[in-house]
Amino acid sequence: MRREAVMCAIMLLAIAIPLATAAQETAPAVAGVKFAEPALISSAGQSADVKMVGMMAKRLELKAKVEIMAKPEQLEGIKTLILVPGFSSKGLGAAGISQKDEMARVIALIDAANKKKIPILMVHIGGTARRQGQSDAFNELAAKNSKYMLVVEQGNADGFFSKLSSETKAPLELVKKIPETMPSLQKLFK
Repeated sequence: MRREAVMCAIMLLAIAIPLATAAQETAPAVAGVKFAEPALISSAGQSADVKMVGMMAKRLELKAKVEIMAKPEQLEGIKTLILVPGFSSKGLGAAGISQKDEMARVIALIDAANKKKIPILMVHIGGTARRQGQSDAFNELAAKNSKYMLVVEQGNADGFFSKLSSETKAPLELVKKIPETMPSLQKLFK
């Protein structure tokens, strides 16, 4: 688990630092869409992608905390819920839960956020690896309940998130690579 976090940090720094200034000029966050801090970042499917989004938030100095297995009571005082969808059997195994249990947890978290009128931002950075199969149930759940979707292009190659965006009227922002999500996140919160 620690090794995975260190590898994510190294990868993030290696690709983010050289692109930071150039990417800030290309992030087309939709005008008028803003999210408030503090934010709670949680997984929807237990992929390790949530850790990378957490590292991005930390690097951007967002007031955000990562709770991989967040529960509804952890929404107290939170102004934005960031869901990072993507299924991982390894992640579920490490958490000691079943896919059914994870789906129930995510549904309860979304329901609680909706009741408290906490907007949900979906950030999908897993590309094709976190699409189709068991991931798409989590992707669809997160997308259908989001106020805004931030997706790395590869994850939308088949138009999956575009279709959901059309259905829900939630804006969809596509970025070419993972580092480009950082300036987009910054614009959505600052």
